[in-house]
Amino acid sequence: MADLQNGQNGNTQEQDINRLLMIRREKLAALQEAGKDPFLITKYDVTHHSTQIKEHFEELSGKTVRIAGRMMSKRIMGKASFCNVQDLPGNIQCYVARDSVGEEAYADFKKYDVGDIVGVEGEVFRTKTGETSVHASVITLLSKSLQILPEKFHGLTNTDIRYRQRYTDLIMNAEVKETFIKRSQIISAIRRYLEGEGFLEVETPMLVSNAGGAAARPFETHFNALDEDVKLRISLELYLKRLIVGGMERVYEIGRVFRNEGLDTRHNPEFTLMELYQAYTDYHGMMDLTENMFRQVAQEVCGTTLIPYAEEMIDLGKPFERLTMVEAVKKYTGIDFDEVPDTEAAKKLADAKGVAYEKRHSKGDILNLFFEEFVEEHLIQPVFIMDHPVEISPLTKRKPDKPDYVERFELFIYGREMCNAYSELNDPIDQRHRFEEQEKQFALGDEEANHTDEDFLNALEIGMPPTGGIGYGIDRLVMLLTNSQAIRDVLLFPTMRTVE
Repeated sequence: MADLQNGQNGNTQEQDINRLLMIRREKLAALQEAGKDPFLITKYDVTHHSTQIKEHFEELSGKTVRIAGRMMSKRIMGKASFCNVQDLPGNIQCYVARDSVGEEAYADFKKYDVGDIVGVEGEVFRTKTGETSVHASVITLLSKSLQILPEKFHGLTNTDIRYRQRYTDLIMNAEVKETFIKRSQIISAIRRYLEGEGFLEVETPMLVSNAGGAAARPFETHFNALDEDVKLRISLELYLKRLIVGGMERVYEIGRVFRNEGLDTRHNPEFTLMELYQAYTDYHGMMDLTENMFRQVAQEVCGTTLIPYAEEMIDLGKPFERLTMVEAVKKYTGIDFDEVPDTEAAKKLADAKGVAYEKRHSKGDILNLFFEEFVEEHLIQPVFIMDHPVEISPLTKRKPDKPDYVERFELFIYGREMCNAYSELNDPIDQRHRFEEQEKQFALGDEEANHTDEDFLNALEIGMPPTGGIGYGIDRLVMLLTNSQAIRDVLLFPTMRTVE
């Protein structure tokens, strides 16, 4: 009986919604028949936004302004009414009286629906309760909403609908709009910082024949005009290094990359990566640049270097800790891999600790597995993890005093990798050997291994200066600075399964 009653209630609710949708279309038809089609209006001259009026009330009081936005609520009270208009930065109350706008316009206004987009011209004043408002002299319907917004009290809470209909999410949830405004501010702040450091912003190809520069599976497609298979880039690295060879000493790119991998709270198959390369410096120079940039961007965008994230307070103001990967593993496991003689001994340690590995893995691979298993989750405050094993770093310079390791670091905050940097390998002979080793790993089943890039090797043979390079996950930085727990919360249109 309960199921039957629920089914009847559901059918009744659906019928009510369909009836309300039909009424909206009937209102539009009536407007069009009366020669008042809102969709024929091509522009509206806006003079002020809501927050500007509130912040400068003393200056604007009694003056005429023109605002525009979405009507989010409406209260009809006989000959006078109130509505709330939402624009980009906020919202403001509007007072609409019949004697001010005219009888015909007031009759039209009473038929407007929540969700309609309106333009309001009128004087700035404060109500008896002290609320800054606009006393409308002219109100114009600029666009008719034919759909029904979610009920305001409960809001839009269904996460699947929020991600699929981001436009509705932005209307109903002010904090979501604020996140994406802050995202834009973060990217702008990064650009300003790098411009101040003498970097040039460049653009490199997205469709490539050889998707290298990272350990990831590419998306593949076919270019009809040339009858060639091509891939979507997984990294920005190899083309930017070509520019260093060409004499462009400081370059960076912010752009989309594409990796054919799974979806989770930290991964989306298309995401925003920034890579930069600087000639005549090394990975220590990249550490200094990164620390200074993170600190400056946080201060500029958030107004502080003490950033709340989940249950933690992340301090970007203090000097970032620096540990080698060997030191970090020793700190959290007690095992010193400098004392592990060879791969066989490393595999025995992995067996004893329950760390899964593959037959092809060597000592360096197992060190990295120990780091991922036992260390990453503890790295809450900013820490540079340096000097990775050469096996997992095919594009990085070896350490002269420890050739089994390379001059590389990753920055970790809240247990998450925020960036990855190298003293870039500029020895074309060594680079060829490493590509050959990567080809062997691919043949053994590693689908994320790099392939030999002959043109890149040719560039290195022409000569690349000593160079520091780094890649930043822009989405993860935005997550940190907006206290967002999932990458989908900082992507306007995250990848979703297609709904039939």
